[in-house]
Amino acid sequence: MTPAWVQRQEALLRDCIVSPDVFDHMVERLRDFTVPYQHALETEASQRNAHLYLAGLLSHLDRKNAETIAALVDVERLVLQEFIGTAPWDHRPLITVLVGEVVARLGEPDGIIAFDPSSFPKRGTHSVGVKRQWCSHRGKVDNCQVGVFMGYVSRHDHALLDFRLSLPAEWARDEQRRQACHIPEAVSYRPRHDQCLEMLDLWHAQVPHGWVTGDDELGRHTRFRQALRERGERYVLGVPCNTIIRDLEAPDSVYQGRGRPPKAPWQSVRAWRQSLSSEGWTQLMVRDGAKGAVGTELVRRRVQTRLERKRTGPEEWLVVTRCPLSDDRPLEGKASPDAIEHDGRYGYRYYLTPTSVAHTALKEPSLGELARVITAGTCIEASFKRGKGEAGMDEYQVRSWEGWHHHMTLTLIAVWFLISETHRGQQWTPALTLPQVRYGLSVLLLETFLTLGVSSICRQVQRQLMRNELARFYHYRTRKCLPPKKLR
Repeated sequence: MTPAWVQRQEALLRDCIVSPDVFDHMVERLRDFTVPYQHALETEASQRNAHLYLAGLLSHLDRKNAETIAALVDVERLVLQEFIGTAPWDHRPLITVLVGEVVARLGEPDGIIAFDPSSFPKRGTHSVGVKRQWCSHRGKVDNCQVGVFMGYVSRHDHALLDFRLSLPAEWARDEQRRQACHIPEAVSYRPRHDQCLEMLDLWHAQVPHGWVTGDDELGRHTRFRQALRERGERYVLGVPCNTIIRDLEAPDSVYQGRGRPPKAPWQSVRAWRQSLSSEGWTQLMVRDGAKGAVGTELVRRRVQTRLERKRTGPEEWLVVTRCPLSDDRPLEGKASPDAIEHDGRYGYRYYLTPTSVAHTALKEPSLGELARVITAGTCIEASFKRGKGEAGMDEYQVRSWEGWHHHMTLTLIAVWFLISETHRGQQWTPALTLPQVRYGLSVLLLETFLTLGVSSICRQVQRQLMRNELARFYHYRTRKCLPPKKLR
């Protein structure tokens, strides 16, 4: 290697040297971090269980549900299962504390609020809100639950702030299933874009931001885009490739002297993109990737959109991005079938952003700013990856309405602790990543809760044996046959 490459390699490796200050007293900091959230809970038992459950979510466990966490922290299984699944504590005060902490650390005036649904595959039919629907986790229609999440993206980092469970209409009408899953009477069916507006109205004054973004599931709803414009929100929303637009910058056809002057034809964004010349694209670098800089190509055009029933809609900016299939392919499983298209060489995505909000004209956004907002969608996908990969967001075993919200709340709090510790540790180790922080913390928690020895082994084996025998006894009883004196 040349001297320049050698120097750069040495500099990068120096950033990987881990100081003991990164992990020193981390368990104590977790205990202090939990205190404001414990104050938001009413009972002492809930405060104690919240700390134990957070420690379990951040531990080494492969399956982070109430039963395995109870075995780790050495408490009765039913205690944690009741705390998560059926205890009537309100999760919203904890979300309020979380939002305040995220805004204090990450907030900036031109931050981005990002909305994105996330799916949680399920096998059965009894978990609250489960049905066969589009499952972004698997990239196909499957049996799953869907949550609508609100995230925040700034130049410092990104985090999830709030969420809503998407309750299907058939669930909202089924009184028997509502009672079985403890769905509150005030809860009714609401479209996902209405749930996004509810979260935006709740937090827009507290969360500083300059943009709102979301995928094509939200952008395809013209009423959602209109509601954002009425609220004075600038947005960049994905739209499907069959969205109908009219190019307002296309050259006028020759007027024949009779009838109305001709206008550009209505056409789909796919057809418009196919007629675009190869010189119309602008290339930008959006971020540093593991294998080099990641770039994208954009084109922007002022268009007129259509509303329902073929009514003429407002003027908006159409933004089209393209990137090579080798770069775009990992995102295909996350998108709906009509959100992205290919021509054998590139993958294309389509977005709309307003030319005016609340009757106020907006300055034409730069391509660099548009690329930054579009990239925020990728950041929220990374937030889901953090939650599911590091804090067990999708590993819950609860069926009730309360249980789903309790688990999601504590998962978001656990990830936020990892983000805070990562920022702290990067003062000494600039190359430090969030998964490595979680690994170090899991080892420390293992030493805290497990005293290795014969007594610890006996206690863990006894707990599992009793769990298995009680399960066998339960199945005998449900079949109304008396079990033998010894089940084995």
